Amino acid sequence: MPATTPALRIEVRDVEAATPAVAPALRFRLDLRADAPVRALTLATQLRIDATARGYDEQARQRLKELFGPPEEWGRNLSSLLWTQTVTHVPAFEGSTTAPVTVACTYDFDVAAAKYLHGLPDGEVPLRFLFTGTVFYLDDGRLQAACLPWDTEADFRMPVSVWKDLMDRHFPDTAWIRLERGTFDRLYAHRVRHTLLGWDDAVRSLLETSGG
Repeated sequence: MPATTPALRIEVRDVEAATPAVAPALRFRLDLRADAPVRALTLATQLRIDATARGYDEQARQRLKELFGPPEEWGRNLSSLLWTQTVTHVPAFEGSTTAPVTVACTYDFDVAAAKYLHGLPDGEVPLRFLFTGTVFYLDDGRLQAACLPWDTEADFRMPVSVWKDLMDRHFPDTAWIRLERGTFDRLYAHRVRHTLLGWDDAVRSLLETSGG
C-alpha cells in the first residue's frame, strides 16, 4: 500500500536568547508533529511581525511615528513587517520532535523590525511564522519528497522584554545609528574642535545647541 505524505503540524513553544553567541540572536523552539515517519525536513521560515494584532498606547504611538506616521493615519499605515527568513534542517523523526529556529537580531535603526521592537515600551510582540519547505519520507522503500502545504504557519506572542534583555546584554546602555561618511567626518571635526572626550559628548553638545 503506497504511503501518504506526512501531515505536519508546527507550533512555537518558547523563545530564549541564543547562547553562546558573539552577536545577538534569539532561539525559537518549534514543536513538530507528523502522522507518519519523516526521514528529513528542510524547513524555510519567514518570520513576520503582525503589528495589527496588538494595541498601542500614546507612548508607543509616538515612538513608532516614524514607521507608521501620525496616530490618525495608523488605520491605513499599520501593517505587517518582515523580520527575517531562515532555513532549518530537521533530522528524521517519528511522531514528534523539537527544532530550533535561530534569528539574528540587530540594533540597526535603519531596519524596520529593530525600529519597531525598540519602540515598544512593554507587552508582547505578535509574531507569525510562515513555513515552506520539503518533507522527505519513504514509500515502499523509496525516498520521496513533497512540499509543505502553503498554509503551514504558526502564531506566537513574544514578550517585549525578551528582545530588550537581549539588547541590554550585548549593548548595555547603548544604541547604534549608521551615519554617512560625510556626516561622520563633520561630527568628528566638531568633536576635535571643541576637545570633547567622546561621541556622546559630541552629540550632546549639538543637541544642547539646537535646544533638543
